Amino acid sequence: MMMIDTEQLTKTYNGRGGCRGITLRVPEGCIFGLLGPNGAGKSTFVKMLAGLHRPDSGRAAVLGQPLGRPEARRRLGYLPELFRFQDWLTPAEVLRFHGRLGGLRPQEIRAPAFRNRVRDTLELVGLSEAADRRVGGFSKGMQQRLGLAAALLLDPELVILDEPASALDPVGRYEIRSLLKRLRGKGVTVFLNTHLLEDVEELCDEAAFLYGGELLASGPLHQLLSGTGDSGANWRFRIGGWLPETWAELNEAVGGTLLHLVEADESGNALLTARVTDREQAGYLCALFIRSGLTLYESGPEPNSLEAWFLRMAKFRQGGVPQ
Repeated sequence: MMMIDTEQLTKTYNGRGGCRGITLRVPEGCIFGLLGPNGAGKSTFVKMLAGLHRPDSGRAAVLGQPLGRPEARRRLGYLPELFRFQDWLTPAEVLRFHGRLGGLRPQEIRAPAFRNRVRDTLELVGLSEAADRRVGGFSKGMQQRLGLAAALLLDPELVILDEPASALDPVGRYEIRSLLKRLRGKGVTVFLNTHLLEDVEELCDEAAFLYGGELLASGPLHQLLSGTGDSGANWRFRIGGWLPETWAELNEAVGGTLLHLVEADESGNALLTARVTDREQAGYLCALFIRSGLTLYESGPEPNSLEAWFLRMAKFRQGGVPQ
């Protein structure tokens, strides 16, 4: 089952901003990261999924139901980017209020089972010792934890989190990452809208990149980072038997711009890189080296980082050539 399934989903503001033509699928039981610079349209997309914005056009289903259906909302947890709780309430009172918003009857709210759920949820997000304090005295990080508790209170199958770690210190971010991993282990699907690349790199199974309101790439994170998409991949070759005249011969064979010599030593060892479109092209280069009398010690894609991929995608959207 696809927990989120959109086709050409579009929402703009008087023809400007927002996002356009977003086709995206999020499978069950994964952590999915939505990436993009500020103003890319990420929050607009998230608000449509949560039923807070009505799309201008396109189609979308959340938890197998059309957008905004009560059947889906009951199984959805949502943490908005910007929120406020009443200063005079305690965390326990906030969660009781959210229980009522979630459809629980007054007798259910008063039942011991729900009181235990409130206690366990506050403990889950690290607020058990502050359960009876007034929210008005909370730090931004504590407010963020309480917002996450409200999103998780009713055991949702899908959790949509809009910048969940933006106000947290490093310890808090580590704790929230650990919590999200536990949720995935329980089969909960997490849709994470964030600009913190290290969180995505550590947590996410799949990711998508929005820029200027358009979806530029999506898929399993390891495939995006390996560069097997349209922009190609950096491939490295470690070879032996290198001679100065070898460089001219290889460049003539491949057209003169594909290969790059990174280093070579006096013993004939060399490291070459190339930007290839697919594994077949990398295999052709391996065969070419061997036919040229070289020894091929190592061949494979260069390790990539999410930051490098993010910057390369942004440059591609601006009209440059990804490097």
